[in-house]
Amino acid sequence: MNNQRLAKIFRALSEETRLKIIKLLAGGERCVCELFQALKLPQPKVSRHLAYLKKVGLVRSRKQGLWQHYSLNLKLIKGLSLDKSLGLTKKKSFLAFKRKCNLLMGG
Repeated sequence: MNNQRLAKIFRALSEETRLKIIKLLAGGERCVCELFQALKLPQPKVSRHLAYLKKVGLVRSRKQGLWQHYSLNLKLIKGLSLDKSLGLTKKKSFLAFKRKCNLLMGG
């Protein structure tokens, strides 16, 4: 995963309402009507947050009748372990990580 995509994902997760949505979806697929009622927010506001989460790939949707149903993109969620994103493994030392950071920061 490239740094630009990772930054977009973390930006999506940095908003409190979107984090609440992620937590609600961790319990399984939810209809948008369930989400806006649980969050006590207007449906258009919840839909905007869901669209943002969908755009970065954190959630998926499917339409059933008049309602959209949302679920987590589990493949992406499982792939977001921070240690892997930073390129850390058990074999690499802290000094190797620090050198990598210094190179990335231009130092």
